[in-house]
Amino acid sequence: MRRSLLTAAVLLALAGSLGAAPASDAPPLPDRLADTGGGTQLITAEAPDTGSTTGTVTWWERRGGRWAEAGSAPARFGANGLAEGATREQGTSTTPTGLYDLPYAFGIEDAPAGTTYPYRKVNDDSWWCQDNDSVAYNRWVEPRPSHCRAAEAEHLVSYGTQYARALVIGFNYEQPVRNRGAGIFLHVNGRGATAGCVSVPADAMAEILAWAEPERRPHIAVGTSSGPTAITRY
Repeated sequence: MRRSLLTAAVLLALAGSLGAAPASDAPPLPDRLADTGGGTQLITAEAPDTGSTTGTVTWWERRGGRWAEAGSAPARFGANGLAEGATREQGTSTTPTGLYDLPYAFGIEDAPAGTTYPYRKVNDDSWWCQDNDSVAYNRWVEPRPSHCRAAEAEHLVSYGTQYARALVIGFNYEQPVRNRGAGIFLHVNGRGATAGCVSVPADAMAEILAWAEPERRPHIAVGTSSGPTAITRY
């Protein structure tokens, strides 16, 4: 009798656990961020930790007063992982963490159908200046001025895969700090980890550009799952 009662109790407990709804009460990631930039679109780029070279990019939008996921893709980060954006140093091959605006898009290829974001087409004279001694530090220059050395600049058209399409990440952009870093983008995957940018597959990049709307003021939050550089801190 006792055995029967025990068996029945176990079966009832199992039935209850199997029928229970999965724990999904955690609010969406944007609701857990310290700041989302004030717009109604947001991109998150999250890595497991600062030593990671891979993670996830997710794009979100406000629907009915709530954040909802609009898409997601595997992401790549700097070859040396991620570093706090406020203290990052140029040339370290680290992706800066933080919350940034997205000034404009650019690419060697045409903008995807439906793109409304400002989109600048790359040509043979397009460069991104990373020369700390230049007044054009961390700026698109066309053509490259003499004060921006070619060895300290990216000839954009030379990166046919990565810069097929891209979004400028506003890291160190509005008031550039010398030696902090320049030319940080969200772009198409290359062969492996980046030199400090965030990259995604080509189809995801096209989807993001067609989705982003300038009037909705999208930002990008970059960070780790936990710790001092946790994405929720930004």
